Amino acid sequence: MSPNIISFDHKYAKDFHDLNIEWLETYFYVEPYDKEVLSKPDKYIINKGGQIFFLLEKDAVLATAALMPTEDPTVLELTKMAVTPRARGEKFGQRLLQYCIDFAKSKDYAALMLYSNTILENAIHLYRKYGFKELELEKDNPYERANIKMLRKL
Repeated sequence: MSPNIISFDHKYAKDFHDLNIEWLETYFYVEPYDKEVLSKPDKYIINKGGQIFFLLEKDAVLATAALMPTEDPTVLELTKMAVTPRARGEKFGQRLLQYCIDFAKSKDYAALMLYSNTILENAIHLYRKYGFKELELEKDNPYERANIKMLRKL
């Protein structure tokens, strides 16, 4: 049975939190902003018109990603994307990324934007492969670890 993608369900809120914390601790560190958003996804993402998606196999979360509203109502931030360690390398991140792109297009958004770090070479390669282009990174961006900002027009 192929994994399927679902929209946010409260029963997976802990998975959203734990998967992202694991990913951040593996590659960086958990910033206060991360803790706040991950512990209150309703407040910071869902209630503001954002989305959280889960890629599930049976009832197990293999990957997650969020689309968060930005100051520009035509642009969503692709954020909080994580894949379980055991599922990395299975192209689930790509599948979820394409799903997010298709979702945003279907809702007539103009673009997806993201913040990342260039030490994540595979992720940056993937974003470029999917049409994201580098933008100037503002000094007051929400993430200390971010050293690249990218945009994909839809």
